[in-house]
Amino acid sequence: MDEQKVMNRWWVVVGGILIQLCLGAIYAWSAFTGRLNALDGAFRFTKIQTQFIFSLGLASFAVVMALVAGKWQAKVGPRVVAITGGLVMGLGYVIGGLSGASFWGILLGVGLLGGAGIGLAYVCPIATCVKWFPDKKGLITGLAVAGFGFGALIWVKLTSGFKFGPLDLTPGWTGLYGAGWGVSQVFILYGVLFAVLVTLGALVMLNPPEGWKPAGWTPPTGAAAATSGQSNFTVGQMVRTPQYWSLFVMFTIGATAGLMVIGVIGLFGKDALTGHGIEAAKATVIAGTAMGLFYALLNGLGRIIWGSLSDTLGRKPSIALMSLLQGVMMILFYFIGGYEWGLYLAAAVIGFNFGGNFALFPAATADFFGNKSVGTNYPWVFLSYGVGGIVGPIVGGAMGDAKAWGWAFIPAGIACLVAAGIALALKPPKAVEG
Repeated sequence: MDEQKVMNRWWVVVGGILIQLCLGAIYAWSAFTGRLNALDGAFRFTKIQTQFIFSLGLASFAVVMALVAGKWQAKVGPRVVAITGGLVMGLGYVIGGLSGASFWGILLGVGLLGGAGIGLAYVCPIATCVKWFPDKKGLITGLAVAGFGFGALIWVKLTSGFKFGPLDLTPGWTGLYGAGWGVSQVFILYGVLFAVLVTLGALVMLNPPEGWKPAGWTPPTGAAAATSGQSNFTVGQMVRTPQYWSLFVMFTIGATAGLMVIGVIGLFGKDALTGHGIEAAKATVIAGTAMGLFYALLNGLGRIIWGSLSDTLGRKPSIALMSLLQGVMMILFYFIGGYEWGLYLAAAVIGFNFGGNFALFPAATADFFGNKSVGTNYPWVFLSYGVGGIVGPIVGGAMGDAKAWGWAFIPAGIACLVAAGIALALKPPKAVEG
């Protein structure tokens, strides 16, 4: 089929990035936790309560994506599911804002419904882009999900102003909080924006016509077809393969490490920096910069760079290299996190590698189990993210309460090294009919 007779496929990438910019708000949770925890504020939530909202959002995200979004978008198309996701996410944040200081209202709205909306919308750009770009799966998957990482930076900085150390991109403006907005008001504003922007991005979420392929691209044959997404597995066939469980375990480890750092970098950074003689106020600013700039920015770049690199190196060596680097840095994090340069370096590298998971694993799922079925299969691989979303923040928080940070980061680093070994042992699954 002539490529000129169908929509320009790059519009799908643009729409996908816009959707993901909104969905990445779940990583901006640190913009709210300080005010929710404040003893002199209206909320006075405990640290466990704020982490529980975050963890429920991550778990709801993964479960809804696996149980609902994958099959639904395969039946009705990605546009309807993505729009529904944006509306559910937006409604959740509005409910959280209207709940005032109610923990249960925010848990239900931002945690459960917000996470569910993300779960509905998240897979749609990935599944659609893989079908439009079978020739550039790694790069395009990375671009499609890059907005998720960059979105966290945007939504955090909207509350505090776009100031990065000495660099102030919004001089004289100290964000929504500085303008007198409260947490509840920000929740409502964000909810409206999420519903509108995701809907706009979803308008171009359309699958290519049956039988369409990019001009000049010929599907691989023979041995190369085993990792080119030409053999389409059902979910039942996929979960019976060792390759599925290998991807699941590796993604669980990568998600646990990355989400652990997201959840506790502010707490650990302050503890470690003050332990090296830096005053508490300065330590808080440094830790915030480490998360808001280095982690979030490199998280987005990591998705693009690792995805693009994997198109050249191959998915297996890319996952192995990424896991190896992450393992080394997670171990070093405990020892260098008490220095300003060390906290910035660790946040950047860990964020960069964590972002790579979201480009490499959907592309690997498409390679092994089929381009056409990635929308239904990847949500089941992504359940591992839900496991990491529960284990990572909770273990990190528990070790922080016990002042035993080493028992959080070092075991996570060792696990990442194990994941690198699993990646090196990966072999393509045997092809199935269809």
